[in-house]
Amino acid sequence: MEHEKIILGIDPGTTIMGFGLIKIVKKKMSFLQLNELQLSKYDDHYLKLKLIFERTIELIDTYNPDEIAIEAPFFGKNVQSMLKLGRAQGVAMAAGLSREIPVTEYSPKKIKMAITGNGNASKEQVAKMLQSLLSLKTLPKNLDSTDGLAAAVCHFYNMGRADIVGKSYTGWAAFVKQNETRVKKAPNPLKGKNTL
Repeated sequence: MEHEKIILGIDPGTTIMGFGLIKIVKKKMSFLQLNELQLSKYDDHYLKLKLIFERTIELIDTYNPDEIAIEAPFFGKNVQSMLKLGRAQGVAMAAGLSREIPVTEYSPKKIKMAITGNGNASKEQVAKMLQSLLSLKTLPKNLDSTDGLAAAVCHFYNMGRADIVGKSYTGWAAFVKQNETRVKKAPNPLKGKNTL
């Protein structure tokens, strides 16, 4: 890894999407940016998804990341929340894949473990460790942006490892190929229906 590499980390959400960017030069990481997209003022779920897609594309076009790391949704009891979170993640992934940028997803536990050594660490513990690792002067009020940054740092720590727990996609073709058995098994919702 002689050349520099930029990694975009995203913590997808339909209330707040956190993101952070790091640059890798000669196996050393440095901080580029962290911020969040506030979506709570919008009521329309589809508008939120559109804004997530557009902001992700804007970040890609501005910073030209080589890879994207996304926090995978955790499994909770509220099915509607899980569905919305999964959609937010899918839209952010689609933005990266549409630009042919490799996307890797990591579980929240894997990210926390990579940053703090504890898979059950709090958001505050993750943020404080990132502050120390990247010499951040201050931390944001909301920690969704540090969660996005944590995904990027986790990806840096896991680069070149064959045992990555996350799933990785290099484009639409790779995504379809890795999921073709699920696609073949899925029932056709239009079968037997008049589609006119």
